[in-house]
Amino acid sequence: MMATTHEGQIIYLKKIEGQIRGIQRMIEEGRYCIDILTQLHSITGAILRVEDNILKKHLEGCVASALKGKSELDRQKKFDEVINLLSKFRKAV
Repeated sequence: MMATTHEGQIIYLKKIEGQIRGIQRMIEEGRYCIDILTQLHSITGAILRVEDNILKKHLEGCVASALKGKSELDRQKKFDEVINLLSKFRKAV
């Protein structure tokens, strides 16, 4: 099976980490609630973008590889995996 790497996402995760530290400082400094909420919303969007990127690579790499393979069991496992993941994501919203 093809290994999918996500090293390119580390730079985005480090930016998110910095944003979170910034929000911690904002809270410690007693900053205005709306400013904190705005920054939290920004982080949520950034996390969703990383999630989208990783899901896309998974579909293009791992899932596509299984679908092209000869094993019906592997194809079914990947299909079930994606369906379960999407179902889980829908419940989280």
